[in-house]
Amino acid sequence: MPEFSYIARDHAGAKVSGSVSADGRHEAMVALASRSLFPIEVNIDSPVIEDKRVGRVPAQLMATTYGQMADLLQSGVPLLRALEVIQRQTSHARLSHVLGQIHRQVEDGATLAEAMARFDRVFSEMAVSMVRAGGEGGFLEEALSRVAEFTEAQEDLKRRTIGAVIYPAVLATVGFAVVTVLIVVFVPKFDDLFARLRERGELPFLTDMLLGLSSQLWRWGWAAAVAVVVGVWYLRWWLRTPSGRHSWDRVRLRLPIVGVIFLNLAVARFCRVLGTLLRNGVPILRSLEISSDATANTVLAAAIQDATENISAGQPLADPLATSGRFPPTVIEMIAVAEQANNLENVLLDIADALERRTWRRLDLAVRMIEPVLLAILASAVLVVVIALLLPLLRMHSTF
Repeated sequence: MPEFSYIARDHAGAKVSGSVSADGRHEAMVALASRSLFPIEVNIDSPVIEDKRVGRVPAQLMATTYGQMADLLQSGVPLLRALEVIQRQTSHARLSHVLGQIHRQVEDGATLAEAMARFDRVFSEMAVSMVRAGGEGGFLEEALSRVAEFTEAQEDLKRRTIGAVIYPAVLATVGFAVVTVLIVVFVPKFDDLFARLRERGELPFLTDMLLGLSSQLWRWGWAAAVAVVVGVWYLRWWLRTPSGRHSWDRVRLRLPIVGVIFLNLAVARFCRVLGTLLRNGVPILRSLEISSDATANTVLAAAIQDATENISAGQPLADPLATSGRFPPTVIEMIAVAEQANNLENVLLDIADALERRTWRRLDLAVRMIEPVLLAILASAVLVVVIALLLPLLRMHSTF
């Protein structure tokens, strides 16, 4: 049950303040009247506790919802009516529940941003900040439209990235499975056939090594599987710790080829979020705080947080970012020029577009390089197995 803070007068005319629990604003005013209090101001104060347990909603659906709400508001539809229409039209049960809760809270006096903030697993911090700035500045529909565009762009980049790496991942998985089946299931059938050559010491070294590997995998395969499962579980647990996450973020920025891709994607997200927030009137310190989390990299986030401290002391943004050594020099130069020209938000969005295009080209090239390498490794592994099995057969044929 939400809490409502109030300012009221008692029967003697003195001002009193406090909070009351109620299902809505009307119920809160009834509760105050029962205490012989005459309310002057009643505002919703705390979120409903159960709202924190609401799960996530697909980003594509959220982009559509933001766009629909912006269209309805631009058409002159009141906010409460717009929320009601979108809730009735959506077929997603979780989103319908969230919209219903937001409708009730806005009806009880909360702003749209305040209601959205209570569903932090559905609405991102960036979206809430932009909606808050739009509501305070009188351009709520424009802010919602930009949130929809941003969400759509981020989801499109995510889909393209996943689509680019899914084929090499499937190829590597299938190749590993094929080689494992060959060694564990197919190779042991030749063990009895080559026993005589082994007794005479005429079994080729490659064949003997392959048969030994097959025997060990057959005997200890379960232990290897358990070790892999435990290792994966431990790795996932370690990556959830602050030290593990920071170590992994530092390592992946230094990886050959893909390290540049990780860096460009993180910087592009930072620039897009920061530029979008600044364009919508969010203060720069708050924008930097939100955009640092959007990088999804603790190393870059720490550099941005250091830059935030310097900016609060009066320095421009480009100087502390350059000092960190984590951002590409071209990005730093463009930010410095944009700050001098008082055009930072537009330049940041241009930087994000350029970095995403460049990253996509690098990713496409990396995938094109990985595919033949994986095929060559798979073909080489199968060739080694075939040669190891053919060598003793050829020797046996020459003997007879």
